[in-house]
Amino acid sequence: MLHCCRVWNFPLHKPVTNLNNPFLSIIIPAHNEEGRLPRTLGKIFEFLKKQNYTSEVIVVENGSSDRTLELAHEFASQHPNVTVLKEEQRGKGNAVRHGMLMARGEYRFICDADLSMPINEIQKFIPPAISDFDIAIGSREAPGAIRYNEPSYRHLGGRAINLAIRLFILPGLNDTQCGFKCFRAEIAEGIFRQQTLLGWSFDIENLFIARRKKLRIKEIPIQWYYDPESKVSAVRDALQMLGDIFRIHLNAMRGKYDFS
Repeated sequence: MLHCCRVWNFPLHKPVTNLNNPFLSIIIPAHNEEGRLPRTLGKIFEFLKKQNYTSEVIVVENGSSDRTLELAHEFASQHPNVTVLKEEQRGKGNAVRHGMLMARGEYRFICDADLSMPINEIQKFIPPAISDFDIAIGSREAPGAIRYNEPSYRHLGGRAINLAIRLFILPGLNDTQCGFKCFRAEIAEGIFRQQTLLGWSFDIENLFIARRKKLRIKEIPIQWYYDPESKVSAVRDALQMLGDIFRIHLNAMRGKYDFS
């Protein structure tokens, strides 16, 4: 059903449009982000208006209890290349999946609503700065990356989670959970249609699928600023992650990732 301010309800299908496909789509999952979303959108559009490529921004609000959806509407009413999607079911993976599959861009970039990575860093994820890739993932651990203001306990907790990820499912990838990733369009269409996890672990599932397909994954060193309002819970999310690693392996054994 089509709503004002270009909002679609699901089930998932792409809207009929005669617009040219943009070069870049930026997908922002947003759950209870009334405090950060307006500032983030402002910075993104200040950046985009200086670029010589076409773009769109997709905000996927899912299950918020604050004014996130209302504020997204207000911004969309003033910017024709903003699309707002409303998804009732909570889960970051669910929001990202729907945004990625609704996007029209040649390159599709996941962007956390806290914008803990300066938006100009996005240039590192797209041509001409990068070539010969299928997925580019922001990394706070790759050579050249810089972390700012992160408490040592959060850093150590994150490294412990990544160690488990490298040992049990994704060897060689040093930062799978950074919230900034770029997919080529045809890669996004294939991988996100196979995604089954709707929560925080969607990243590792999608990268696992990519590895099975022998896709080219590049880690991009970024500048990253710790946000004390982060919604990540080290203990809760670590336990959830371990359970989801088991589920991913079980899905693979059952052939859920075998079809194209």
